[in-house]
This record gives sequence, structure tokens and C-alpha cells, in this order.
Amino acid sequence: MTEKQERRTRFWERPLGELNAAEWEALCDGCGRCCLVKLEDEDSGELAFTNLACRYLDANKCRCRVYDNRFRKVPDCIQVTESIAAETDWLPTTCAYRLRARGQPLPAWHPLISGDPGSVHRAGIGVAGRVVSEQLVPEDDWEEHIIHWVD
Repeated sequence: MTEKQERRTRFWERPLGELNAAEWEALCDGCGRCCLVKLEDEDSGELAFTNLACRYLDANKCRCRVYDNRFRKVPDCIQVTESIAAETDWLPTTCAYRLRARGQPLPAWHPLISGDPGSVHRAGIGVAGRVVSEQLVPEDDWEEHIIHWVD
């Protein structure tokens, strides 16, 4: 394999700005953590993750059920960009976009490294079986759902 072919094969090692659309999408590990409701402390600005998932997250598959229309269905759904990944805490510390935007390697459990889509869940990173739909909990009770297994 030539150096160019190997570099293309290991696309996730390139800067995010060099990825094509298919490579960008493939970088997602499918954990579902980005689809969790986050609460921001009004005084400190600190962000807290909850175990409440977007109404459109298939909590068993950790995939958005309306992915192609998510921005229309959920106006506050944030499109991940290189700058968001690099400059905000909105994405969990385990997120491949955040890691790569900050020059860090993908972890061993990431499906692109392990070759196994199930590795993310066996590593305890996926949200399957650990979340409930935001629709099932009144907004006044969301603070009671803050979790500490996502950072």
C-alpha cells in the first residue's frame, strides 16, 4: 500500500477540514451522547449532561430516527462543525469530532480503530439502555436527571 493509499484509508488521522462528507459521517462512533439534553448553569456557565435523550433518538440503536431532517424537526439541534468540536464543551470528551479537532487520537474502542461497531457499547460509551426520552419527563424535573457518566 502506498503512503497516499494508507493516508486515505486512515482518514480519521487527517485534520477535520480535509475530510469529505462520507468521511465526516464515518467519524461518528454512534454513541448517542451528543443527543442527550444538556443543562447550562446560569451562574457558572457549566454544562451538565442528563440521561434524557432527544425525542428522535432511537435509544436502542443510538441513531437519530430523522437524521436527514433533524434540523427542521429540532431547530436547536446543533450541526457539528470543526469549530464547534474545537471550541465548545457541547460534545462529550469522548466524541471523535472533539478529539480530532483538538489533535487527539481516537480511542481503541472507536469502531474505526477496533473494526467493530459494537465496541463503543461494550466500552460503556454508548447510551443504549441508559436513557429515557425527553418527552417522558416534565421540563421542570430535568435537573433531577443530571448524570456524571458523561463528561
